Amino acid sequence: MRSPKQGMEDDLHHRATPTAAAGRRKGTVNREWLVVSDSGRSYHEEVGKHSIMRRTGLPARDLRVLDPLLSYPSTILGRERAIVINLEHIKAIITATEVLVPNSKDPLVAPFVQDLQSRVASSFGAPQHEAAETSDLDGEAIRKSPSCWPSFPSQGMAATHGADISKQNGSLTGDLPEGSHSPGLDVNGDGSTKVLPFEFRALEVCLESACRCLESETLTLEQEAYPALDELTSKISTLNLERVRQIKSRLVAISGRVQKVRDELEHLLDDDMDMAEMYLTDKLANQRVGEISSRVNLENDASEQEDDGDDEFRVETDSSHESLGVFKPNIEELEMLLEAYFVQIDGTLNKLSHLREYVDDTEDYINIMLDEKQNQLLQMGVMLSTATVVTTAGVVVVGLFGMNIGIDLYNAPYRKFWETTLGTIIGCVILYVLAIGFGKKSGLLQ
Repeated sequence: MRSPKQGMEDDLHHRATPTAAAGRRKGTVNREWLVVSDSGRSYHEEVGKHSIMRRTGLPARDLRVLDPLLSYPSTILGRERAIVINLEHIKAIITATEVLVPNSKDPLVAPFVQDLQSRVASSFGAPQHEAAETSDLDGEAIRKSPSCWPSFPSQGMAATHGADISKQNGSLTGDLPEGSHSPGLDVNGDGSTKVLPFEFRALEVCLESACRCLESETLTLEQEAYPALDELTSKISTLNLERVRQIKSRLVAISGRVQKVRDELEHLLDDDMDMAEMYLTDKLANQRVGEISSRVNLENDASEQEDDGDDEFRVETDSSHESLGVFKPNIEELEMLLEAYFVQIDGTLNKLSHLREYVDDTEDYINIMLDEKQNQLLQMGVMLSTATVVTTAGVVVVGLFGMNIGIDLYNAPYRKFWETTLGTIIGCVILYVLAIGFGKKSGLLQ
């Protein structure tokens, strides 16, 4: 029998078990993410799904694309505050200031992570620091001296002045949040080159890594496929056929993956709205410009219209937000970036298409050879069947002489037996030659 003390301990154990299990289930929600910021700093951070959703503004549906337990095709999703990348083994969330990589410890992802860190660190230089500091100072000057703007009674003037803010900063990336070093689109002194925003540089690394991986697999497959196919044409064997079968299976799998990446890039190039959604830095800067403009209008109008013009002021403020909120960036830079990798992935797909045609041609050649062998076997079968029929005729003659019937030939000299035998054999040969000649003349035999 159990003592009362043991019973109390068992009850406490059963009561504590669900809580512990719930804690374990709750602990499994957190995942380790590699965070690469636009300042070049990289660190690992354990965050949960809801924290990522609040941090990036992504719905749970988009985060499922990055789940390693689920199989999703290659996808590039442009959202309000982030870009979701799922290209082959590359899975990442790109924002205007950082890149979140969920599977950074995967050996396949290690080259991509190193390339991303080096690319971000190399692009984080002194000119970009100066551009960011200058734009921050401009933003502070605007916030500290609102009296330099007169009050505008109409919403059109507010929108025009919001555009003047962006022109004064040089670009829409002029005023970024504090601590952000994203260079945006920085025009050099000669006006010849532009530095891509942080999210586009990260997107370029993702596309480059995915295209490089697919290109490498394609080259490896080509190096294995062409010798195997040539060897199969010279010698048809079970081993060679098995090698070609495995190569064809790999070819179909790689072609499907490359085709999906190509279709995704083509879809983005065909949809200007999706490309405009990816301008995260410009949208963030446009939002900051709108907030500054609204704050300045609020201070100026509040000093003149304290009690009577409340309703009219609300209308002007909302109209100012709407005019600044309509964001239509120039998608030429992103379009050129996507077109470059579209051409590269299309070239990889063309290589796979040529390899597939070579495989099909080899299969056709093998089928022709097998058909030729089959035709030769059929001809041999016809010739053997003809010989059997002719031999059967000789057997009939032998059967006739084997009957127990008395004839004068049985009493003839011994040489008559050989004459009859040789005559029967010669007759069968003549019949066989006539049958084969008729078959060749009619085209049945070659």
